[in-house]
Amino acid sequence: MTYEIDIAGLKRDLPLCPVTDDLYIGAFVMFGDVELTQHAAAELLKRAPEFDYIVAPEAKAIPLAYEMSRQSSVPYLIARKKAKAYMTGVFEVRVKSITTADVQTLIIDTADAEKIRGKRIAVVDDVISTGESLRATEELVRQAGGNIVCKMAVLAEGDAAERPDLIVLAPLPLFNPDGTIKG
Repeated sequence: MTYEIDIAGLKRDLPLCPVTDDLYIGAFVMFGDVELTQHAAAELLKRAPEFDYIVAPEAKAIPLAYEMSRQSSVPYLIARKKAKAYMTGVFEVRVKSITTADVQTLIIDTADAEKIRGKRIAVVDDVISTGESLRATEELVRQAGGNIVCKMAVLAEGDAAERPDLIVLAPLPLFNPDGTIKG
């Protein structure tokens, strides 16, 4: 089963994948889809207010953050899932995502925090579902002293599509096991 989605004029067929016995989601993966990544980045940049830095959670938003940075010449940083040996003085927030079984951690270090302190930040992600990854990324930016000017995603899934605080390119419905849209 698939769901055809129109992402600001670019169509893709998303495979439907079970999350629970009675909930399926459209699997949206930008990895490897250069055309989609370039298109989504350009379309989000058209809708964005002015910003000084892009911040995105690891991992599926990395190609989008990179491409938005490349097209706009604005730097980006990634909130990592684990502290790395080169990181010092980490800021850390715990997050539970709809597509991940376990509670995860998002981290930035003091070097990255210094880069975004006092800057206008665009928080970007591939899909906003429950909003937990977004919330955790926002909290990291706030702890680091950044000023969030917009929150953007390629898709907003389920109830997230109704959020007035998000800039998104398309809504993504939730699905029943038979492939029909949940209503």
